[in-house]
Amino acid sequence: MGATFHVAANNQLPDIGTAGVAALPIEQEVRYGNAFMRFARAGLPIIDDPVLNQYIDDLGQRLLSNADGVRFPFTFFLVNDPTINAAAFLGGRVKVHTGLFLYADSESELASVLAHEITHVTQRHIARYMEAQASSSAVTLAGLVGSIALAVINPTAGIAALQTTLGLSMQSAINYTRDNEYEADRIGMKALYDAGFDPMGMANFFQKLAAEYRYASKPPEMLLTHPLPETRISESRARASGFGQRELSPSLDFWLAKVRIQVRYGTDTPQGLLSYFESRIQKGDYPLKDAALYGKALALLQLKRYDEADRLMQQLAARHPEDLFIVDALTDIDLAKDRSAQAIARLEKFRNRMPDNEVIIINLGNAYLESSNYKKSIAILDPYARAHEENSLAWNLLADAYRQAGKMTELHMVRGEILSLRGEYQAAIDELIVARGSTTDRMTLARLEARITELERAKKDLDSLKG
Repeated sequence: MGATFHVAANNQLPDIGTAGVAALPIEQEVRYGNAFMRFARAGLPIIDDPVLNQYIDDLGQRLLSNADGVRFPFTFFLVNDPTINAAAFLGGRVKVHTGLFLYADSESELASVLAHEITHVTQRHIARYMEAQASSSAVTLAGLVGSIALAVINPTAGIAALQTTLGLSMQSAINYTRDNEYEADRIGMKALYDAGFDPMGMANFFQKLAAEYRYASKPPEMLLTHPLPETRISESRARASGFGQRELSPSLDFWLAKVRIQVRYGTDTPQGLLSYFESRIQKGDYPLKDAALYGKALALLQLKRYDEADRLMQQLAARHPEDLFIVDALTDIDLAKDRSAQAIARLEKFRNRMPDNEVIIINLGNAYLESSNYKKSIAILDPYARAHEENSLAWNLLADAYRQAGKMTELHMVRGEILSLRGEYQAAIDELIVARGSTTDRMTLARLEARITELERAKKDLDSLKG
């Protein structure tokens, strides 16, 4: 039976990725996705951490390169929330909770969730659902998109909004996901396998999630929009068996990411974390000792025990000189010990080889800022921020550099971009109007007028999404 299932999973995948176009053309889907991202930034505690951003994006891109029906760039963003959840929205926007990292025991488990969410987008499940609803009710497309966006941001409130918008029962309101879960499992597992991960990671994650549901007084948030009947678990295990289990070594970067989230974004005290990692190192029972040493060094850094953190991180750097988790932490230690010149020298060497790497550019721009070399900081951060318009950390550092350099026109322009990332479009436009009144440069004025027009259009998109 498993072998037959495997053949169906590999050779008879339904070609339904183009469905939903009538209800929502690709261009409009991308525009709604952009508007949703602003909505999310205003309502979710999004983490802007360059190393974690790089890790989750690299993982997502690895899966996307093995997925079918990818029509636009995807954005994977991390939300500081201990609950177990991930969710996809229009335009390739995928949110991942920190709780998912802490809950997963392998990179394959984490990747299986991303593969599932990617498939929801590539198969256009939301668009297909909206197409069906638009043909059977008088609801507006914008109102429907707004309710689904809320369901991604806040599942409980979002499902209630869908009930109100469509006059549906709770069961009917979540059927648009229930009917598509098996499809996302099937196609997502193939992408997972093709990307080199263990397909059993998906089945293992489902099994753990089901156990969480059985013993918890309140179901995990993920199950509100991702129903998990026993048949999904058994079918995913049979399908994974058909592909064949892969024995993979633990991923260092997965464990470093997990540790970084635990230390920097968790609820434990630095002293408690230090004791925890010291105990695990002493017992020798942590999956990767170097990840535990990294956790100990981060805890020491938070406790301002810089010399001890430095010694540990130097040991890790000797073994993993190219790992950006470690490069980033070394920069933090250097800046804490007033060694900005040392940090800059190291980062400039990396920039020669990685001129567009987020971790290197953000750290280098910040190191120049900390050394009061505002001109150099601006020269690095300004082109990067404009090429990566949704990188709020780059914009915030750039604003600080312009402020300290006394460049007020540029400061107001950058503040406008920061506000626009949160969907505060009128405030963003007001900042650009102030910038317009502070310059006579014709090229700058032309740029400002064009940007104001763009923000006015974006404001209309967001207003329609909010209903």
